[in-house]
Amino acid sequence: MRAVCVLLLSASILTSAASAASSSPASTASADHALDLAKKAIALRSVKGPGNQTPQVAALYKAALVAGGFAESDVEIVPVDDTAYLIGTWRGSDPTLKPLVISGHMDVVEAKPADWQRDPFTPVVENGYLYGRGATDMKLDGTIAITALTDLRRSGYKPRRTIIIEFSGDEETAMKTSALIAERLKTADIVLNIDGGGGVLDEASGKPKYWTWNGAEKTYADFRLTVTNPGGHSSMPRAVNAIVELSKAIEKVGAYRFKPELSPLTREALAKAAPFEEPAIGAALKAFVANPSDPAAIATLTANPATVGKIGTTCVPTLINGGHAENALPQRATANINCRIFPGHKPADIMAELGRAIGDPAVRLEDVSEGSIANDASPMRPDFIAAIDHAMGKTYPGVPVFPAMASGASDSMWFRSHHVASYGASPTFIKPSEDFSHGLNERTPIATIAPGIAYYRLLLTDLSK
Repeated sequence: MRAVCVLLLSASILTSAASAASSSPASTASADHALDLAKKAIALRSVKGPGNQTPQVAALYKAALVAGGFAESDVEIVPVDDTAYLIGTWRGSDPTLKPLVISGHMDVVEAKPADWQRDPFTPVVENGYLYGRGATDMKLDGTIAITALTDLRRSGYKPRRTIIIEFSGDEETAMKTSALIAERLKTADIVLNIDGGGGVLDEASGKPKYWTWNGAEKTYADFRLTVTNPGGHSSMPRAVNAIVELSKAIEKVGAYRFKPELSPLTREALAKAAPFEEPAIGAALKAFVANPSDPAAIATLTANPATVGKIGTTCVPTLINGGHAENALPQRATANINCRIFPGHKPADIMAELGRAIGDPAVRLEDVSEGSIANDASPMRPDFIAAIDHAMGKTYPGVPVFPAMASGASDSMWFRSHHVASYGASPTFIKPSEDFSHGLNERTPIATIAPGIAYYRLLLTDLSK
């Protein structure tokens, strides 16, 4: 009995210590460290092609992790083509538990200095914002997570579940390293994708309005339409013209609407997002959640570019090419149809549906997608939701928290393809009008750093203890 009491007392002390370590507010020194590390990362031009400095970003991150308590041998940098990826491992006390993975990326979208007001690879802090390529997507998010993790390690916290932090090196392009990492970590229990989710600041007051986590994303697909014809002299037109045939097919694709649908995640997401939309859109979202066949709600939501992609699959023509000479009948005409597929559907099924909509056997369809893989939504796991609610509730009391579905692709799809639950969970808050990810003059408010560190410490503790 005495031994049991001692064990219980020890467990109580450890739990209290872990709670105190994780819930203490981030220090100014920690926030300054994350900002300094982000500035150093932004200064490295981690863009695909000649001079790609993604491996140098990996070396910078490794140095920060080692300085924060990771063993040199526990932080691996793997070169791949002109880039690299990083995997750092903090071993837990129970090797039978599947690991918790923190997922991000080090590469950024190209930025031309001549187009920017400031050099995109010279970080600047001005008027409370960090400027530079990667300030939002996603070097600052990466350094906030690294700082939180090393702070937690220095505090004496001992995770029961192994924690792995990894950064891919070509998420913005081919996603080759993303797929390699997911293959290596396919036995993980859960993935926190710090390149997804996030909070919205009110445009007028600048105060936190709401925060969402991403539990699903649409599958990216490109389908090529091809029409061929013997062609001939343009002075002797044939009854069938490849460009005309293709034009008719494109018109049918443009007019086609996939059946609107709901998933458990989007049902909750749309219902909770409705109050934050303009009245007409908010009312349509509520009506659609109540009845996904409501024609008036569907008409309103499909007419709005911000909501049409949230209620089903969308496919749009994005490229056309045809003919070979001004004075010749076209022998070949092609078009690219870009689709964003609602979770739960396979690209082959969507391509077949487009074929039926076109209804012309002379139009050949083929899947030409690259760097993408079909994936279903992650489950709405109670342990993840409880940890998220706790971390955000402590960090941003009273701010509404709810799920969302992303329209763009991220590294989460590679984990989900291995049936590993992955969730976008960035703590960064930003005004919609100031979100310049992939665009000019990218910037993020530095006020988001300290609470972001505190949030990660709580979240990582809850999911690893």
